[in-house]
Amino acid sequence: MKKQLALLVGAVAIAGVMPAVAATNMGTRAGSSATLSSNPATRTRQNVDYAKYQTRSNTATYTKQDGKNIYYTQPSNRSALYKQYASSGSTQNVRSSRAETVRSEVKRKYYLAHPFYQPLKGKFGSVTDLAYTTNSYDFTLKDMDTTIASGTFGALEGEKGTWKSTQFAIKEDFSYGITNEIALVGMLRYEINENKFDWKNFDDDKDDDNGLNIFGIGAQWRAIDTADWIGELSAYFQHQKDVANNYLIELKAGYKVSRSTIYGLLRGQYVDIDGDAYGNGIEAKDPTRAMFVAYALDDSAFYVEGGAGVFSVLDEDWTLNIEGIYGHYDWHDQLSVKAEIGWQPNDWMALGLYARASLYDSANDKDLDFYWYQPSLADVDTGLTKVGKVNLKDNQEMSIGMRAVFQF
Repeated sequence: MKKQLALLVGAVAIAGVMPAVAATNMGTRAGSSATLSSNPATRTRQNVDYAKYQTRSNTATYTKQDGKNIYYTQPSNRSALYKQYASSGSTQNVRSSRAETVRSEVKRKYYLAHPFYQPLKGKFGSVTDLAYTTNSYDFTLKDMDTTIASGTFGALEGEKGTWKSTQFAIKEDFSYGITNEIALVGMLRYEINENKFDWKNFDDDKDDDNGLNIFGIGAQWRAIDTADWIGELSAYFQHQKDVANNYLIELKAGYKVSRSTIYGLLRGQYVDIDGDAYGNGIEAKDPTRAMFVAYALDDSAFYVEGGAGVFSVLDEDWTLNIEGIYGHYDWHDQLSVKAEIGWQPNDWMALGLYARASLYDSANDKDLDFYWYQPSLADVDTGLTKVGKVNLKDNQEMSIGMRAVFQF
């Protein structure tokens, strides 16, 4: 029984069925890590007054100096500087007054980790994202069909296990500023995936899937950038190898308050699936057999996300970004939160460490269809055959990662 039901899990095509990546919303939802922003910083030196931090964006980093460093005061009355010769012929010492001014200097910093970042006109931007992601849920097989394969599947009634998926991904977004408001973006993502069914009463079934799995192009338009408001509209196309084509539109709007930008976002994504269903695909060779947990039986899906965040400058070189997202991902809803601490020592390079975790998922206690594929079985038609259901519990996702952003 155990050998007959040996499972090999991964994002694989099964009889025209094309599953999504293991995590419920981390693959086709790769979105835009290259975004746009500009915000100034403050610095204090002896004898230099820097203007109060402003959230107003600027097209370049600049230094403005008002007045000269040292000058002599202009007398209001000539006699204030000179005394006429006295009748005695003696003279008075010439007296001058000198005043040293305080320079007023404004140092503006273009924050590369800002959620509204995009490269300026004629400049290139590079966002390299290294992320480790895990996704897991507990499951129980139920309502198994006892009429096929001589009752083989009926014997699996009540079997339990845990789905575990880990992914290490390197994503590169490379952008170019056509103008200060419009930028083009190209993206690639290389993934190392390991997926496993950890059965309670069987040996684990696992597989890995490595390769360049996502590439895409897009455009960003900073439609609004005033003293108080900033807004962005972006559109992207992504191809997920052997899975789907994704079309994504993203809208962001932010309000600038002191040293922070408070913003909201809305994303919509249409997923054109290369098959008739998607989910967790399972396949083994010799003989060919497969288990498939279907998220949905359709050749397309629609995702929508909405959320809010705040980006704050903690110090001249340190930033903090906190963001909460609620998303509807076709077959389930999820609430997640992400936090990133950033360090930018100069105008051309920034590093960030981030973590993201799901706080709520509607997949908890959700039933999905369970399919089996094995052409060699005489009483099973060639292709996928529904053999029962899978009940999910405690669906969780978590990511940690590092971003390196360069502008040159």
